Amino acid sequence: MGKKHSQKKSTKRRHEAGGSAGTVKGTLDITRSGMGFIIVPDQETDLIIRPHDFNTAMHGDTVLVKIKAGGGRRPQAEVKTVLERKRTDFIGKLEMNDGFAFVIVDGDKPTPDFYIPLNHINNAKNGDKVVVRLVKWEQGDKRPVGEVVNVLGEENMNDVAMKEILLDAGFPLSFPDDALEVAARIPDTISNDEISRRKDVRDILTFTIDPVDAKDFDDAISFRILKNGSYEIGVHIADVSHYVEPENALDKAAYGKATSVYLPDRVNPMLPEHISNVLCSLRPNEDKLTFSAIFQVNARGDVKQYWLGRTVIHSDRRFTYEEAQEIIETGEGDHAEVIKILNSIAQKLRKQRFDKGAINFSSQEVRFKLDEAGNPIGIVVKESKEAHQLIEEFMLLANKYVAQNVAKIQVKGKPLPFPYRVHDTPDEEKLLPFIAFANKFGHKFDNSSPEAIASSFNQLLKDVHGKPEQHVLEQLGIRTMAKAKYTSENIGHYGLGFEYYCHFTSPIRRYPDIMVHRILQEVLDGKTLVDKRMEEKCKHCSDREKAAMDAERTANKYKQVQYMQQFVGHEFEGVISGVAAFGFWVETVEHKCEGLVSVNNLMDYDEFRHVESEYCLVGMRSGKKFRMGDKVTIKVLAANLEKRQLDYDWVVDADAEAAAPKKQKTKKTKR
Repeated sequence: MGKKHSQKKSTKRRHEAGGSAGTVKGTLDITRSGMGFIIVPDQETDLIIRPHDFNTAMHGDTVLVKIKAGGGRRPQAEVKTVLERKRTDFIGKLEMNDGFAFVIVDGDKPTPDFYIPLNHINNAKNGDKVVVRLVKWEQGDKRPVGEVVNVLGEENMNDVAMKEILLDAGFPLSFPDDALEVAARIPDTISNDEISRRKDVRDILTFTIDPVDAKDFDDAISFRILKNGSYEIGVHIADVSHYVEPENALDKAAYGKATSVYLPDRVNPMLPEHISNVLCSLRPNEDKLTFSAIFQVNARGDVKQYWLGRTVIHSDRRFTYEEAQEIIETGEGDHAEVIKILNSIAQKLRKQRFDKGAINFSSQEVRFKLDEAGNPIGIVVKESKEAHQLIEEFMLLANKYVAQNVAKIQVKGKPLPFPYRVHDTPDEEKLLPFIAFANKFGHKFDNSSPEAIASSFNQLLKDVHGKPEQHVLEQLGIRTMAKAKYTSENIGHYGLGFEYYCHFTSPIRRYPDIMVHRILQEVLDGKTLVDKRMEEKCKHCSDREKAAMDAERTANKYKQVQYMQQFVGHEFEGVISGVAAFGFWVETVEHKCEGLVSVNNLMDYDEFRHVESEYCLVGMRSGKKFRMGDKVTIKVLAANLEKRQLDYDWVVDADAEAAAPKKQKTKKTKR
């Protein structure tokens, strides 16, 4: 009763927020059949919307709709206004007619054809695959008006596929002209006047450690030993907020994206390349403007003092992670003694985090080796080593201290609005089945408090290391966790064990970091400007982060399918990575490529039922179990690039063959 009552109240509030009674803000979701639904946050039931009521809205757009009177059991709506376009660029085929042209858009979501005036075809020819940009679509017009912004070569389907993934996720392939114009006007040189306003740390040993193929170096570490014997460790971050001014065209383009997107063969950057890779990149042997967190630390890793502010640095050396790791392992190489001390402190900081309740989930990163055309020719599994942890721990330290510093500020008795990075405690509904499953392997779990849960997780992760159930329990454990997000309502970061946390260290590729830099500088200047749109901005950045992660997953899946095409008919060892009523997923051990074994392909062996609590399929006659984490042999049946889908078949082993139930013909009895 109480739940229904609160739902009615929240619905009423949303309707009022929409502008007038009976209007509501939501996202348009168009099915393949063409029917639409309006998804409203915090509302369980979607609104139905028919194609003739879309009124220039397209799939994924944020819209204001009016709820129609009547309409039966499920409310119906019509679009009144498009508030925000999910995307303005589309890929399709150009068709030329006398006096005009149009583009038929690709994709499985019904999208209207674009009318293209002949002076906006950008030298494209009839039948070309093109990127078309929405110019205008007036209420009442049947078709949107567009312009061709790029002609795509049909011969490189990989390139087209990656661009379509980006566009479908709402990430434009290029920057608006006015944003590029602002970027082009930014001076390359640093004035003496600007240097005089900053702490000058150019004479202190400073270096970067990054992936071998990185171009945007947004963080650097400095080190020196003070007279009192303490270590001074500086975390220096590219001062993007110095170059990107609030609310100009460049800032609006960066905010719209809110993040860079990293696909296997390209980066879709949040900021234009000249800013990302030249102006703000902390390249060696160049003076650079930075925002810094400088710590005095003792040998035990205890922070005795810290300073936050704008600086100018001069990086002395660029290390790759591999070079830094070799120095850590061998004790030899450039600045070996300094890297040894930094690594020792980083490992102590890491231990302190875990002792205070941080959860030690490990993860493997899969990267594709690509040829010049972007085709995958191999797969590399990267693991986090001490060189990665060195950088990670000092970035976490800076992020934590920046958040702690701002959290102390209040305006009229209320906390200053700020984009915290938060992570909630595990959901009990997800946690309890996991605990029951872990118990079957003999692992006990204390869920009496969030601290006890974290301690139990760490003990479990330690106990399962190297055991057969390690993979399944790690994967299921991660799935019980809430998703981290940005919000002005601080609840702490459960996974890291921090009471206050934000993102400060990657402003080249994350917009929330730019927001943090701006607010921090205001606080340091003694200003307390309240941004009333802070929560809205946080939600936008969280949504864009999710869209980027989805795009990255989709692109990785495309590469997996592309890579496995050469192995159709081959057999491989794999591990069951997921189970559903319709089949189970298997990740190959050799390639880390996941495909589905359908229950339809198991029918000749047995009929299977899904036991959700056991994360398995069980044979009705044989008792054969397919459970998450089990090792199986599969054959690659199909690799469908268009659907980005791998189909596997289970290869029956000798033991299963011997235990297979003999099929019996059942006699029909007359009644």
